[in-house]
Amino acid sequence: MQLLGRLEIKSKEKMIEFLNSQETGRVCSIDKDGYPQIIPMNFVYAKDAIYMHSHIKGEKLENISRNHKVGFEVDQSLEFLPSYFSSPTDASQADTLYISVVIKGRGSLVTDKDEKAFALNSLMEKYQPDGRYEKIRPDMHVVDEVAIIKVVPQTMRGKYKIGQHLDKKTRLALGKLILDRNSPTAKNTVKLMGLKQTKDGLEVSEEPSW
Repeated sequence: MQLLGRLEIKSKEKMIEFLNSQETGRVCSIDKDGYPQIIPMNFVYAKDAIYMHSHIKGEKLENISRNHKVGFEVDQSLEFLPSYFSSPTDASQADTLYISVVIKGRGSLVTDKDEKAFALNSLMEKYQPDGRYEKIRPDMHVVDEVAIIKVVPQTMRGKYKIGQHLDKKTRLALGKLILDRNSPTAKNTVKLMGLKQTKDGLEVSEEPSW
């Protein structure tokens, strides 16, 4: 199997799970001069759509009203792999473990108050899971004070590189190098790679196949 195919996330559920685990996504719209405008946004994936809240005026809203074709992207860099993991001198051996999801879809501005309230409550549930707020109702003023951008995916593709392209022996060796380097993300990365720390070292706990 070609490497590209092995890097593709085939599970839609895994892509949605990844999307909602991330705080920031990037929405891309086309401005009046035909240039892409990319803006980082808080977002939530709910009911097969991306929802974002915004000020009621702005260039991205004008762009989406004029051209409904938009892009949306989320990525997470898991671990930089220094070149010396593979070669003492060859800088081209440097690499990165990562996860990403890219969406092409139709963007629109939500006007229905029930849907706007649903989107705002879904955002609150994602970003403030500990609660301690009043649930937003369609008749509240806040519903009229914000714009809600909705992106319905036409295509959604994910890529991930967490060692699934490596045999068990090579994956274990890479996991040990990552732990020895002791970056802030090392332990989580090794876990995502399907490896488990034991008192005797590392062992394979599962195959990281998405």
